[in-house]
Amino acid sequence: MTISAMNEAGQFSGLYLTAVSGAAKPILVSPLNGSQHVDNLEQPTFGFTVKWSFSDSTTVFVGQCFVDDQGEQTLQTMWLLRDKAKSVDDNWNATTVGTNVFTRIKGQNVGESVRSDL
Repeated sequence: MTISAMNEAGQFSGLYLTAVSGAAKPILVSPLNGSQHVDNLEQPTFGFTVKWSFSDSTTVFVGQCFVDDQGEQTLQTMWLLRDKAKSVDDNWNATTVGTNVFTRIKGQNVGESVRSDL
């Protein structure tokens, strides 16, 4: 995941390349858009949406940025992935729930990549 610098309103965008997919098509880089609270920059809460470029699904992530005693940042998230349901009868089976923890790749700055350790 690559995240741009946040603007004054707390909005950011970026790109997400997943390593996991149930789609039949090849995995492609997908756009993400999100926002975070700017009133508490120490360990802010945030959310972002990924519109998958290679499938009919969308994932929303919500979480918080934590900084440990050594200054290491992690983004702790919970997500909902919504697949396109074939009918209203299949609606209950179209949403998956999970978690990810993202860490900054060593030597990377804001606007550069972070990774998720599953």
